Amino acid sequence: MKLLHIDSSILGESAATRPITAAIVDALKSGAPSLEVTYRDLAAAPLPHLTLGHMPGDENASPEQAESQAALDEFLAADIVVIGAPMYNFTIPSQLKSWLDRVLIAGKTFRYTENGAEGLAGDKRVIVAVSRGGLYGPETPSAAAEHVETYLRAALGFIGVTDPEFIIAEGLKLSPEAYDAALSGALKQAAQLKPA
Repeated sequence: MKLLHIDSSILGESAATRPITAAIVDALKSGAPSLEVTYRDLAAAPLPHLTLGHMPGDENASPEQAESQAALDEFLAADIVVIGAPMYNFTIPSQLKSWLDRVLIAGKTFRYTENGAEGLAGDKRVIVAVSRGGLYGPETPSAAAEHVETYLRAALGFIGVTDPEFIIAEGLKLSPEAYDAALSGALKQAAQLKPA
């Protein structure tokens, strides 16, 4: 069984999502010690913004196409995908968007049919760790500005992952106490995940 672990926060060791994704991976490995983990840090080694020259390619691909193909292949090979997705300016980091641009590929993770788009990656378990400085949950005044969870649900649903799991730490910038409470709550949720 294979797991793909994606981090995208630019904050390094100060990031809230990084300890959460690590805790998620640890919880999943507790039930499957032989779980094969591939790690990709999109902040340390970002994929360039997508151009036609970066579209995944075959064995005759350019280095840029080969890099995109490698990202796609990692995703396709994974049974489980763990994604760290901090909220930056109401949406996902551009580094994560660049990775998603390599993953949402017609003929690989979705296809168009006479009935519309059909996802081809629905056999994967996807768990997303989200961090937000403010409060953007469904019952909050800022809910309409939340474009991390909503965007990822739409993008993942488009490729067939219709039931992604989300662990959310929010209100992190409200106070040190709020930060500690949100992070510890998210880490507790991660520890309670069903193992792989």
